Amino acid sequence: MNYILFDNPTDRQNLLPLTFTRPVANIRIGILTIAEKWEKHLKSSVSYLTMDYLQNKFPIALQNENVFINGSICPNEDLINEILNLQMGQALYKNEVMLAFKSALAIDFKNIATQFELIESKVENFLHIKFSYDIFSLNGQAIEEDFKFLTAGRKSQPISNTNQVIHPENVFLEEGAIVECSILNATVGPIYIAKDAEVMEGCKIRGPFSLGEHAGLKMDAKIYGPTTVGPHCKVGGEVNNAVFFAYSNKGHDGFVGNAVIGEWVNMGADTNNSNLKNTYDEVKLWSYDRQKFEKTGLTFCGLIMADHAKCGINTMFNTGTVVGVGANIFGAGFPRNFIPDFAWGGAQGFETFVINKFFKTAEAVYKRRGLELTEDDKNILTFVYNETKQHRYWETK
Repeated sequence: MNYILFDNPTDRQNLLPLTFTRPVANIRIGILTIAEKWEKHLKSSVSYLTMDYLQNKFPIALQNENVFINGSICPNEDLINEILNLQMGQALYKNEVMLAFKSALAIDFKNIATQFELIESKVENFLHIKFSYDIFSLNGQAIEEDFKFLTAGRKSQPISNTNQVIHPENVFLEEGAIVECSILNATVGPIYIAKDAEVMEGCKIRGPFSLGEHAGLKMDAKIYGPTTVGPHCKVGGEVNNAVFFAYSNKGHDGFVGNAVIGEWVNMGADTNNSNLKNTYDEVKLWSYDRQKFEKTGLTFCGLIMADHAKCGINTMFNTGTVVGVGANIFGAGFPRNFIPDFAWGGAQGFETFVINKFFKTAEAVYKRRGLELTEDDKNILTFVYNETKQHRYWETK
């Protein structure tokens, strides 16, 4: 069967700016991205039905019969069984949310009820990522589910006796993982160290926690779960309930908590974010969809930082800050808690990070990792640059 992960339009809008540069299913939550979860559960590759400007990098592969699956939904066994039982022309939904449908063609989401025989799902519990803050809020459950699935019937690599380990049965090391002279406490949740990842000496980790392939924790890092450090990330200092997607660096001291950090982000030494208001009030976050700050229902909510954003040393982010794609923040004081895409500056004011200068920086960053910023990447980022001009208020003055 041919599987295609589609962007639910409402969820995609609510997940901006993280979804400016990826399909919804490429969001990481738990150990894996949503797409990786489906591929491993279905034992099949997937393609994507996403925005036109993303489709070249994330192409769709159509066949005569296709199962389209909502890319903001995480798989479980019961849900998969319902999806696999769909017949052509049938669609699975729950609480007015389309979960999957079987069709020869992509469809018009505005009129889906008239195009399919609708079947209500009987599955009560599955992870649905609707907002950016769901990524860290639901990360503990996602780590638990991924850990159970990935380690079933497998044996961990030996854990060095230089470490102090509590509940070692809940700790799993992949081949090539290095962990020395650290404290691993898996009482509250599991700890998963992926292939060729390294935990340097003196780290203190309290699960649930996942460290991705070729990622690293710097010496004396303090990690409170549920936290995910994705592939090729380097993280140090204090981290509490945060998700780093991939290829991002927080290599020095400083606190990041109740946060989502995209790809190719670099955080300068002693970067800190607040995750709790002094008044203990509910936190609001900027909504790209509604063009205003919206309530989250959360008391603890720190930082949402999109791909390619950077911040200098001693940067301070206020509670509930959203940082757009390609923003570059530096200087003293707290910048505003919505920093537009491709902004350059800080509390003293912003100008625009001109796209050609941005590309020069991005190319240098990719080169350091042995990768190349492709034309598809540049086209996506150029689209986002133009699409988000309306938020750079200083350009209209």
